[in-house]
Amino acid sequence: MAHVRRDLVYAEHPGYRPLSLDLHLPDAPHPPVVLFLHGGGWRVGSRRTFVPGLAGPDGFGRITAEGWAVAAVDYRLSGEARWPAQLADVTAAIEWVTSATEVDGSRLVLWGESAGGHLAALAGLRDPRVRGVIDWYGPADLRTMPGADDPQTREAALLGMPAASDPDLAAHASPVASVIIGAPPFHIAHGDDDRSVPVAQSEELARALRRVGADVTLQIVPGADHLWRGLGDPATVFDPALAFLGRIAG
Repeated sequence: MAHVRRDLVYAEHPGYRPLSLDLHLPDAPHPPVVLFLHGGGWRVGSRRTFVPGLAGPDGFGRITAEGWAVAAVDYRLSGEARWPAQLADVTAAIEWVTSATEVDGSRLVLWGESAGGHLAALAGLRDPRVRGVIDWYGPADLRTMPGADDPQTREAALLGMPAASDPDLAAHASPVASVIIGAPPFHIAHGDDDRSVPVAQSEELARALRRVGADVTLQIVPGADHLWRGLGDPATVFDPALAFLGRIAG
């Protein structure tokens, strides 16, 4: 039976709270590992929640049932630190996971939703230890998100200014601008009725990955809003994601 080791500190930065993760372990020795990054617009959210409101059994339990460990990670929010602190935290979490004796850190997949999908995509493109990325409806280009010149957006809070005010900084924080030859495999899923992050964001990232010859699947889910609101059967999005994990594990 799966069990959870909670509140494991993976990084400490002077002047900030210690950063922790929960390690969900399947009943299997030395399993491959998913590093999961929560959403919340970079300003709210917790490692304790998979996808708020997603129906069905616990999301972490669905993954451990497939024989994967899950390291669910907290990172500094935009009210605590500005970009690129969040990416530095994900890198520190990757370092912790790949050094952990309980899991096989050589088989590491990043999985994130919304803001977590954005961070998973960026870290996956920049860290060679990542074997694959599952990106659920994450922003891909902060320069083309709605309200790029609005100081009140979630993106402006992350950057410390509207994206349009510093295109170079916004590009540094945008997965589409980090796509390179040799990118790991990606599974991207997005609802076509998403009113928070336009589906065009994921379409743009998929095109950028395909241009460099990356292995990428893009699942557009009809009628689904952000956080999979309006989704009938959670298996619609879980089954392709878990199938991707199975392919990566091999």
